[in-house]
Amino acid sequence: MRVDTNLRHTWLLTAYRNMNTVRLQTSLSSAIPGAPAAGTKRVGPDPATVACAALIAFPFLSPLVAGPSVNVWQLLGAWVCVAALTWIGGVARDGVPARALLCWLCVVLGALAWRHGREPAWLLGAIGAVVAVALAACVGARWARASGRRQGALAWGLLVAGLVSALLGLCQYYGAATALTPWTTAPEVGQAYGNLRQRNQFATLVSMALASALWLHATRASRGIVAIGAIDGVRGWPDRLAPVATWAAIGLLTLAAAASTSRTGLLQWLSISGVAAALAWGERRAPGPYRLPHPMLLLGLIPAYFIAAWALPLAAGPEVEGMLRRLRDGLPEGHGRLLLWRNVVDLVAQHPWAGWGWGELAFAHFDTLYAGPRFAEILDNAHNLPLHLAVELGVPASLAICGGFAWLALRARPWRERDPTRLLAWAALGAIVLHSLLEYPLWYGPFQLVFGLCLGLLWPGVGRGDADRGAAAADTDAAAAMPSRPWTLLLPRAVAMLLVVAVAFAAWDYTRVSQLYVARGERLAPWRDDTLAKLRSSWLFASQVRFAELSMTPVTPANAADVHALAGRMLHFSPEPRVIARLIDSARLLGRDDEAAALAARFKLAFPDDHARWLRGRPPAS
Repeated sequence: MRVDTNLRHTWLLTAYRNMNTVRLQTSLSSAIPGAPAAGTKRVGPDPATVACAALIAFPFLSPLVAGPSVNVWQLLGAWVCVAALTWIGGVARDGVPARALLCWLCVVLGALAWRHGREPAWLLGAIGAVVAVALAACVGARWARASGRRQGALAWGLLVAGLVSALLGLCQYYGAATALTPWTTAPEVGQAYGNLRQRNQFATLVSMALASALWLHATRASRGIVAIGAIDGVRGWPDRLAPVATWAAIGLLTLAAAASTSRTGLLQWLSISGVAAALAWGERRAPGPYRLPHPMLLLGLIPAYFIAAWALPLAAGPEVEGMLRRLRDGLPEGHGRLLLWRNVVDLVAQHPWAGWGWGELAFAHFDTLYAGPRFAEILDNAHNLPLHLAVELGVPASLAICGGFAWLALRARPWRERDPTRLLAWAALGAIVLHSLLEYPLWYGPFQLVFGLCLGLLWPGVGRGDADRGAAAADTDAAAAMPSRPWTLLLPRAVAMLLVVAVAFAAWDYTRVSQLYVARGERLAPWRDDTLAKLRSSWLFASQVRFAELSMTPVTPANAADVHALAGRMLHFSPEPRVIARLIDSARLLGRDDEAAALAARFKLAFPDDHARWLRGRPPAS
């Protein structure tokens, strides 16, 4: 009888412990966003999630480039990826972001329509970018409402794109990329930018990939804690190798960031490392699991960056300009951002309320005689988003757009965020915003896609008539369970189909217009002969056609009036030396000596070397 009592007590104690273990697993599973439920078996990758990650990575890795504008194919490809994500990227039925975010996007569209500038194509391109961002935000909102593996598509897409670009960039840096053409370009030794063709864009991608690697580390740690006491109880070799793979990826990203020699990338690297270390320190001061690496390891990424920046040029050769030399020497005279911004501020002061018009900054810079020093290049962007909006759309529009975004961000309280997926979205959004204060990444399709996804993840909305709480909502299961409104899914997909149709037309029109910029023997058969006459009907890329026509037309007394009118219009499209020279020559043939003298004075100030060549009777170099 006593033996039976002991056995009963032992069985009850075992059952009680097992019940507490299940409760612990359930509480941890519910406390860790994106963690699997206790006792669930490990499953393979979701094909839809893999496809979403591939669609995010492709625009960053696409080698397609042809024609007069190097980023057109990348932009169109990114918009197709956005449309595809709209169709396959959602698991929740409702797909509309918060009303406040939609209102902000409408403000952007209204400002662009108000001051659309002279070129319809520029307005259409800007509208297409806003539509692409809005569609990507719809996808992000659906991911935010449906907790699960689909949210990891952003991290995996950015990490894969960052690692592949890092390998390409290091090959370029050491002159080993020639064998990889046409899948990438082969710049001079010491240049690293992957397939993005710009070092700051490359550095921003690497920074977002670093944040993605930390996200994967955090979510892997969460899964490891939940697996304690699971039925199988044994972690497989992929889990044991995951930390090694994560730190190997971070090491490769460190080398790529240093190889970029981007000062923007350095600021992003310092920011992500410092904020991640602060979050990791906060985890260790509060009860609960540790998901991020130790703060000292994260802070160690900063000296690791500078060590790589010192060591990389040593193996590349003495002629390579390393990051440390770039920080010490700065930019040549007349090319610095401070001078650029001073010139733009002067332009803003001339038209503060309505701006110069969308796309008119390059003409405004050429046409203005500054009291002080002058930025020495064609200035088609202010390299600072608030300043650019102010100079082209006016100060009120810039305040409305930038102030509205700042209001959204402050209301969301990112400093209180602890959810790993939302922290990743904040990190990627912060990298793009920081880059936008120094350049213009949102003019490029891959960053439009990521920007929109982050907006949707951070401002998903939570249902009918309640968009305000969506900015701070961390528990998305309740939102996913709400009744679906069919239009919230059908409308984005209908817009995505229209976007694909627009992209198809633009791709066709750009393909035929590009024939003007290749040798006759390399042109496609339909446009090999009489090319210019066949392409005059293009309206989407009409400026590229007119520019080619101006470049191929010599100035004579018979056509001076037509050339003068064409060159005057092209001065607003691209005020480069060959356009200015034809405008001056045609003005002289028409007897407009005062106009020609004024243009010659501006020509000398803006492009002194090309002006000297033109005076000697030689065509400008550009």
